[in-house]
Amino acid sequence: MGKTEIRTVGKVSFDVPASEQDVLHSVFTGPAGTAFDSELTKVVVPFAGEIKDGETVKIECLDWTGGQIGNNDSADDIRNVDLTRVHYLTGPFEIEGSQPGDLLLVEIMDVQPFQDRPWGFTGIFDPANGGGFLDEIYSSAAKAIWDFEGIFCTSRHIPHVKFAGLIHPGILGCAPSAEILDTWNKREAELIAANKLERKVALAPEPLSVHAGSAVGTLKEMIGREGARTIPGRPEHGGNCDIKNLSRGSKVYLPVHVAGAKFSVGDLHFSQGDGEISFCGAIEMAGVITINFKVIKNGVADLGLKSPIYIPGPVEPQFSPGRYIYFEGFSVDEHGKQHYLDMTVAYRQTSLRCIEYLRRFGYSDYQIYILLSCAPIQGHVAGIVDIPNACATMGLPMDIFDFDISPSAPAKVMDMGACAFETGVKMGKVMAGGKNSEYSFGGGLTYKST
Repeated sequence: MGKTEIRTVGKVSFDVPASEQDVLHSVFTGPAGTAFDSELTKVVVPFAGEIKDGETVKIECLDWTGGQIGNNDSADDIRNVDLTRVHYLTGPFEIEGSQPGDLLLVEIMDVQPFQDRPWGFTGIFDPANGGGFLDEIYSSAAKAIWDFEGIFCTSRHIPHVKFAGLIHPGILGCAPSAEILDTWNKREAELIAANKLERKVALAPEPLSVHAGSAVGTLKEMIGREGARTIPGRPEHGGNCDIKNLSRGSKVYLPVHVAGAKFSVGDLHFSQGDGEISFCGAIEMAGVITINFKVIKNGVADLGLKSPIYIPGPVEPQFSPGRYIYFEGFSVDEHGKQHYLDMTVAYRQTSLRCIEYLRRFGYSDYQIYILLSCAPIQGHVAGIVDIPNACATMGLPMDIFDFDISPSAPAKVMDMGACAFETGVKMGKVMAGGKNSEYSFGGGLTYKST
C-alpha cells in the first residue's frame, strides 16, 4: 500500500443522466428465481466490475436523487422530485472468492465530496411525494443548501450554525439470494395488504423507471417486476440503514448470499442526525468513497449472524457531555392519546419538544426540522420497560450555534431568514397532525376512516 494509486472501480458522470449509466442501478436483485426464465440463471443486475479480496478501491457515487436537486433557493425540485428515479447505487461489484455463507468485511477508509461539487442539500418532502417523520404537522416542501469547507458545513438557509460532518454512506449491502428476495417481496406485500393507514407503509417492486446497469429488454423488465426497492434497510443484508456512525474507519460485516457478493454503495451523506427525520434529512451529496474489502470464509455461521454488525471508526465530531441539551419524549402523542410502549410516538414527541425550544430564538419550525435531520443529533432509547410509556431522548449539541442556546437565560429572538420553499410560498404550513391511529403499528399516524 502507498506505492501505487488506489484504483477507481466505479466512475459516474454529471453530464449523462443517471438512468443511462451502466455502473449504476436502482433496485436490489439476486440470482433468478422461479419468476424468471430458466436460462437467466446468473445474477440479475449485471455486475459493474471486479474487486480483489483484500483490495482497497475508490467508488464514485451520485447523490441519491441522481442529480435532480439543484444548488438554488427554490424547493420546486424537492416538491417535484421523481421518486421512481432515486437511490442510484454504484455497483454491483463482484468480490473475488466470496461465496454464500461468507462475510464481507467492508472497511470505510474515506468518504469525500467531489472537489468541484462542495455542497449538499437537505429536504422536507410533500406528504403526497415521500413525506417524512413529522409530515402530518409539516406538510410543505422545503430545502436547505449546505456549503462545505473542509470538514465543516454552513447553510445560507439556516444561519448561525456550523458543524463538522460525520461523512458516511446511507446505503451499502450485498445482493440477496433468490430466496431472500422472495421473502422480502412476500412479507412487504403482506404489510401493504394489511395497511389501515392513510399512507404507504411499504414499497412494492416498481417497474416504472427501474434502472439495472447495462440490463435491457426482457431482463430489465423482469428486474422491474421482481427487484426490491432500495428505500428500506432489511435485516438480511443491511442496505438503506442511514447509520450516521458508519463513517471513516468503520468496519461493516455484511452477510454474503450470492457468489461474488455483488456489493453496492451509494446515498452519501456529509452529515446526519439520528433518525434522519425529514426523510431527505441528511446532507445529501455526491462524492467518492474509499473502501477496503476482505472476505471472511464461513463467517456467517462462525459469528452466528442474522444481520450485519459494525464497529464505528475513530472519527466523530466532539462535544463534551455537558454541552448537549437533551429533550425527552414519551408514548403520549400530540393529541394527548396514550400509546403502549410506542417508541415511534416517543421520538416524534422529543423532536417536537426540540423544535419548540429552538423556535424561541427566531428559527422557523421548518428550519429546525431540517437542522434536526442533518446535524449531529444524538437520539437514544432511554426507557422501554415502564408501561405504558416508552421514553426517547434527543441530544442537541449547543456548540454548533454561534450564540448561546443554553436554558440559563431568556431567549433573544434573531432574524434567521428562511429555508427555501416552492415558488410562491414564503412560509411552510404547520398542521395540527392527523387523527390517531386505532392500530398499534400506526404510531399515532392518521388512519383510514373507511
